[in-house]
Amino acid sequence: MEITIHRGVPVAREMRTLTAGMYNQAHALLSRSRGVVFVPIRSMQFLVIIDSEEMLFVDHLYKNEAALTWHLFRPQDRNALDEPVVYEAVYYRDDFERIMGRLQAEFPQALKFVAGKGGSDEGRGTVIPFRGPAGRL
Repeated sequence: MEITIHRGVPVAREMRTLTAGMYNQAHALLSRSRGVVFVPIRSMQFLVIIDSEEMLFVDHLYKNEAALTWHLFRPQDRNALDEPVVYEAVYYRDDFERIMGRLQAEFPQALKFVAGKGGSDEGRGTVIPFRGPAGRL
């Protein structure tokens, strides 16, 4: 299966922190995958696509458009594994405050659900880089 996600013009961006538990769990899942993990947030009807560089959130109503992304993670700035990780959130929709509010509660639960599946290959995939004009990534 191939998924193409477009990013519009960002409406806002900000630096935030992600709890150590969420960051560590996402990267534990990623380490057991083939380069990408798909995490469904069923209560929000969102899909989170996690790769080594970012977490991309897609709404089921706009399947080919990013609602928001979390990237530029700075785990190296932590002094311990239980400290939060700084990242940049980029928002592509005007209702980003509402979405972020819900994600704070729903995303950790979705991560736990996927992590509880253990060795299952469901939710795992491969990222194929999109080459833009002149072969640029």
